Amino acid sequence: MSIEVAYERRGSGEPLLLIHGIGHHWRAWEPVLDRLAEAHDVIAIDLPGFGRSPVPDGGMPGDMAASVAQLAQWLTAQGLHRPHVAGNSLGGAIALELAAAGHVASATAISPAGFWTRWHARYAVTVLTAIRWGTLLPRPLLRANMRPSPTRALAFAMLMTHPGRIGEERALSDALAMRDGAGFRSVARAAGKGYHFRGAPDVPVTVAWGDRDRILLPRQAAIARERLPHARHVTLPGCGHIPMSDAPDLLAETILTTTHTPA
Repeated sequence: MSIEVAYERRGSGEPLLLIHGIGHHWRAWEPVLDRLAEAHDVIAIDLPGFGRSPVPDGGMPGDMAASVAQLAQWLTAQGLHRPHVAGNSLGGAIALELAAAGHVASATAISPAGFWTRWHARYAVTVLTAIRWGTLLPRPLLRANMRPSPTRALAFAMLMTHPGRIGEERALSDALAMRDGAGFRSVARAAGKGYHFRGAPDVPVTVAWGDRDRILLPRQAAIARERLPHARHVTLPGCGHIPMSDAPDLLAETILTTTHTPA
């Protein structure tokens, strides 16, 4: 089954695919996009059912394997043979699965899903669902709440350490992406069933975790170290769940170090 994927593309060089997390969109990568585009042909996508990408005709995929297969098919259709990939949260898990399946040249997984206990998975889904509930407001009121204020800071506090570093327009765009993501419930339900990453990639892999991640708690990084002993494991100091906004220079360097690692 083919899928329709909206994306932002910049730069030149070896292709680098960027994959956001649940309820987000390609703009999650805006703080690092131009820096990465200095070295790569960067393709930041909206996953099916999120951002500007519609739900596939047959509905959202039922599990991670189906999601990865659909995306791999799309990569082939776009002529993107073994690109590098970086992903955050849900996107981090997809990045690792693509690497394990041999579809990419390297993978950087940023606070990836799939290294949680059952309790951690339920906690993450509960928090993200609560954040989404907070966006279910009339658009004028939602816009008002996205102006710089303690209300906006509270709305983004679970996602990033420095919510003040994103502007009002970007904040509103992120809130609307969370609110309007038609695939949110399906993906959250699948995550709640206990997805775990069990693959063994044989390409360069980096797993990076913000030490102030309040969604996928930093203790999950220890599980990732056990399951991926040959990967490079990096702690991102002072960063929350979306380090692209908290520390863009550090995050860009983390990704570029991976893409420049010899296979």
